[in-house]
Amino acid sequence: MAQHFQIHPDNPQPRLLKQAAQIISAGGIVAAPTDSAYALVCRLDDKAAVEKLRRIRGVDDKHHLTLLVRDLSAIAHFARVDNTQYRLLKASMPGPYTVILEATREVPRRLSHPSRKTIGVRVPENRIMLALIEELGEPLIGTTLQLPGDDHMLSDPDEVLERLGKQIELVIDGGAGTLEPTTVIDLTGPAPELVREGRGDPAAFGL
Repeated sequence: MAQHFQIHPDNPQPRLLKQAAQIISAGGIVAAPTDSAYALVCRLDDKAAVEKLRRIRGVDDKHHLTLLVRDLSAIAHFARVDNTQYRLLKASMPGPYTVILEATREVPRRLSHPSRKTIGVRVPENRIMLALIEELGEPLIGTTLQLPGDDHMLSDPDEVLERLGKQIELVIDGGAGTLEPTTVIDLTGPAPELVREGRGDPAAFGL
């Protein structure tokens, strides 16, 4: 059964963050709050955990997983960003946006889109998630927590524990999330393209 940590949304407890990071480092999958709905996250370089995450979520390798990073400086390691793209990222992040960018060679091929070689990246505006990434010392790979057959995202940590308690290792209870996903913007073309409108205002990208 998954462990259940209640972590303060404004002042995350370092002891619990350390334990959560250890669970992820050991190959665990964690449900955690973001600035939109809850997300399932695991280590970027853990092939078995990523495959399990996809199975739980019910998505194949053509579904973009999202790289959750601590700040903008970390994005350039995993995605190619020109000056125009950087200005857009700086104006919108941290925030409830996922941007699709061209992946660098630092991203394992199994994580980027198989035909487009792109990756979704975001800097969440959530203190628990940012502190967890910092404690882990590396970005997380994740996906919005919406289970196969559901028409809504999971944002109640008690419901997450009830439905996924036997499939994941930890539920971080940081309070109720929203039922809105991130807004997804594709920045790989000549102009920003709205892929999915969610909690973030597309106007930040001129859309």
